[in-house]
Amino acid sequence: MAKRAVRKRARKILGEEPVALVWCEIRKAIPTPPKDVHLAAGKGRLKPRHHWLLYVGGAVFFFVVVPIMVIDKLGELIPFSPSRQRGRRSGGAQSPPDARPSGPGQDPTNGIFDGDWNLTAGQLLLQWYGHSPNPQRLVMLARDRICVAASPRRLLSPTKADDFRSVAEFPFDQGRVEGEAGQPRGFATFRFRFADGSWLEVGGLAEPEDADHFLRTISD
Repeated sequence: MAKRAVRKRARKILGEEPVALVWCEIRKAIPTPPKDVHLAAGKGRLKPRHHWLLYVGGAVFFFVVVPIMVIDKLGELIPFSPSRQRGRRSGGAQSPPDARPSGPGQDPTNGIFDGDWNLTAGQLLLQWYGHSPNPQRLVMLARDRICVAASPRRLLSPTKADDFRSVAEFPFDQGRVEGEAGQPRGFATFRFRFADGSWLEVGGLAEPEDADHFLRTISD
């Protein structure tokens, strides 16, 4: 459960005790918006900024692990055995190329939102990483509104992060959250649904107690 400092900060922002709160995130890549829509929204980031440790890990993988894998693979292929060479010359049966479905059947929105960039959900999505390089957002429910807050940190602990600030608020006549209680741990999601018909789905709900309480609250 979120620490006392987190709840104290939430009370300060809302001006009251939150009815429920939970850290969540967009778990899929944000689809590419039309250029004119992206430009009109300020051409903000559409991807998170990762912590420097992730870049170090990537460099280690590229310069150490990959060469080892290549050398190991070459060891399997060289030298070729005579039987393998005869098999190649005889035109033996080869496995068919990998055929994977692509194109028309794929969802261009990635299942994240309704698909209209000009409505509330699309505009919120366009500004998601403009408020913070971290994908996680704290959603707080007050008695009459929903508040979305972000921390400026690249890495944060959902139980301890107490430097978040409000980045968007929606009175209940403009937006609400929908979800089901009792969803499998690790797969739970909920949706923002706005008065203009747009919606945005988030997941990665942090802290089991907060997540369970939040989902029970919005499903009542």
